[in-house]
Amino acid sequence: MKKVVLAYSGGLDTSYCLKYLQHQGFEVHTVLINTGGFDAAELKAIEDRAYELGSAKHTNLDIIEKYYEKAIKYLVFGNVLKNNTYPLSVSAERVFQALECIKYAKAQGASAIAHGSTGAGNDQIRFDLIFQTIAPEIEIITPIRDLKLSRQEEVAFLKENGVNYSWEKAQYSINKGIWGTSVGGKETLTSNQPLPDEAYPSQLEKTTPEKVTLTFEKGELVAVNGVKDIPTVNIVTLENLANKFAIGRDTHVGDTIIGIKGRVAFEAAAPLIIIKAHHLLEKHTLTKWQQYWKDQLGNFYGMLFHEGQFLEPVMRNIEGFLQDSQSSVTGDVIVTLKPYHFTLDGIESKFDLMNSSFGQYGEMNNAWSAEDAKGFIKITGNAQAIYSQVNDLKYD
Repeated sequence: MKKVVLAYSGGLDTSYCLKYLQHQGFEVHTVLINTGGFDAAELKAIEDRAYELGSAKHTNLDIIEKYYEKAIKYLVFGNVLKNNTYPLSVSAERVFQALECIKYAKAQGASAIAHGSTGAGNDQIRFDLIFQTIAPEIEIITPIRDLKLSRQEEVAFLKENGVNYSWEKAQYSINKGIWGTSVGGKETLTSNQPLPDEAYPSQLEKTTPEKVTLTFEKGELVAVNGVKDIPTVNIVTLENLANKFAIGRDTHVGDTIIGIKGRVAFEAAAPLIIIKAHHLLEKHTLTKWQQYWKDQLGNFYGMLFHEGQFLEPVMRNIEGFLQDSQSSVTGDVIVTLKPYHFTLDGIESKFDLMNSSFGQYGEMNNAWSAEDAKGFIKITGNAQAIYSQVNDLKYD
């Protein structure tokens, strides 16, 4: 029998794929790539279901640390928020699930690899781009996309084959990972309706503001409230603190890779706080031109990442720049958590460029004279003065 590796989540689409591929004569190996969001009980339940459905071998792969080191770290360095809103919660993890899935398929000697993406979304592109780049010799099989199946057709097929799980569609679809949770529902299919409060996984539990100190070393979050740990643990710690204030809710509207507009709600308390706190620290510790070029490259990096172009060589070039830019991004950022939002109170850093003997903004100048300032202003205005006189511009 030909061996196929199926990117498996345990939901309806991938359960259908598992049974369908068996009917096509494949020996199906299922793999779940964990980028955060699953506890031990959930992983065990998914594994049990895979075997009940006929998986020849199921594997749960935990790649959270690798995902942080190769992706999240640079998303923080670049202050990446797609359309100034979305921290790439799902799009980034899909790329890394694809990378690990094809790596696993090659190690298993599989002749084919399969996923449950439809033909109307971004994930099909992220998966296929990675698969065909790394292993063009391995066939890509996508039953849901190729057969244009409805949910009802999938359920009917599974029932015909003795699978009688409850496939009732949840009112809201939730995809949880370490870098945020996406939430989809009937409202996100419209342009004017927000999700109701109860659709979000975290509900408001605290109303009294609470201060949190985030410690960064060379751009990485190394401690929360003075307690040091690895960044992935710190992300989860901050998420647990901020979730009680129902922080991090928003709706992302963007252009999908296939050219249509898309809308998805998300909850990403820790990513939003970390990115905004990191950005504030950079404002104090980086020069004007460092910040300018980081804005350009960070935005471009996020766009390519979102569209599945993670293996484009320029991504490694940008990562090199981003890493190098963080040498002085060290210090504490004080944040106040409040119901549904947070405020950045300030920073403390030995690299703070405000701690300068040259002068205080709007106050006094210590390193130059009044005449120096007048001369500088005159020269700075030369270009526009010359243009205005040559063109005899009049201003009302």
